[in-house]
Amino acid sequence: MILAAIDIGSNAARLLISEATVYKDGTVDFTKLTLLRIPLRLGFDVFNTGTVSEEKRHKLIETMKAYRLLMNIYNVEAYRACATSAMRDASNGDQVRREIFEETGLEIKIITGLEEANILYETHIAESLANNNSYIYIDVGGGSTEVTLFAQGHTIFKESFNIGTIRLLQNKVTNEQWEHVKWFIKTHTKDHQPLEAIGTGGNINKIFSISKRKEGKPLPLDLLKDYYKELSYSSLEERKHLYHLRDDRADVIVPALQIYISIMRWAQAKEIYVPKIGLADGLVKMLYTERSGKK
Repeated sequence: MILAAIDIGSNAARLLISEATVYKDGTVDFTKLTLLRIPLRLGFDVFNTGTVSEEKRHKLIETMKAYRLLMNIYNVEAYRACATSAMRDASNGDQVRREIFEETGLEIKIITGLEEANILYETHIAESLANNNSYIYIDVGGGSTEVTLFAQGHTIFKESFNIGTIRLLQNKVTNEQWEHVKWFIKTHTKDHQPLEAIGTGGNINKIFSISKRKEGKPLPLDLLKDYYKELSYSSLEERKHLYHLRDDRADVIVPALQIYISIMRWAQAKEIYVPKIGLADGLVKMLYTERSGKK
């Protein structure tokens, strides 16, 4: 079964096409056929003006046309497309969604922060974790951060906070918002110690790549702090040169580290695992479950 997922985020729009096959023991393998990322950066418009600009609207529609063609070429049997923080904050988000459907035939659902956290949960990270341990799952995006706590094989909470990399760059996050996240994390993790962190999102993936750690090995909190200091003190040009970062990564990677570090500190997590999966993976797995009737 060939499935596709589209994730329209605040920083980029992603297309994931995967083939789901059932192995002889009944397990399902998801083989990535293609993953494409276009840095539309919708959040820079929306979090500043409240709307998706005409230029960004045009680029988004053209991107969806290209994704539609790729899905046709790969003979995609079913797809799920979602838009997150920027589109749900945009006053013209629903209008843009309708225009995308008229131009491409793609149905885009603008999801809430809680729905986003639920989809991320569908990546089934928890199933591969030790049942007697506690884990805090942190997904940092351009407009919001989703946090889920797993403990002793159960989900304790799923929460979405309107703190993201682009919002921070545009000074759209208040001290009161930070204090609320701090209170929430400390309050809801204190009875589930010790715990480890799991991080998803393009920025933590990039830090993991830079670190040259072996797959499956965690990043220590102290190492994240070192990268945060080093990157904070360097200019955008220096970041791009030293770490081979794209323009749309070089600016957001610092506020992303700030969010990961802050939540880990409040949760007393000393290291973070980076499985390199995200919302699109959750969408594909959710879609497979619905179409196959399997849990």
